[in-house]
Amino acid sequence: QVQLVESGGGLVQPGGSLRLSCAASGSIFSINAMGWYRQGSGKQRELVAAITSGGSTNYADSVKGRFTISRDNDKNTVYLQMNSLKPEDTAVYYCRADGVEYTDSPGEYGMNYWGKGTLVTVAS
Repeated sequence: QVQLVESGGGLVQPGGSLRLSCAASGSIFSINAMGWYRQGSGKQRELVAAITSGGSTNYADSVKGRFTISRDNDKNTVYLQMNSLKPEDTAVYYCRADGVEYTDSPGEYGMNYWGKGTLVTVAS
């Protein structure tokens, strides 16, 4: 089993910053891709940013230049530094892991693991 736990959400004023963290735990040997998604009220869940184990990144156009995704492969943790936050960034932010290789099943990969989410509210 693999668990993802997000932290770092909260209330911030427009223009402010927050740093989200997501730690993966369980029988993990490696994780190929980790990412952040968000879902605002009444909206569909959307990709915010993703990063591979090699450091390749992908961002939604709406966050380019403001958000930075990074990861610590040794800790199986992914981060999202969010700067210049806007009210439209308000959402529940979810962590996702794909391509999880298990320590007790080499060569087998799990996909589509999700955390429970952390709420980010941008308001004055």
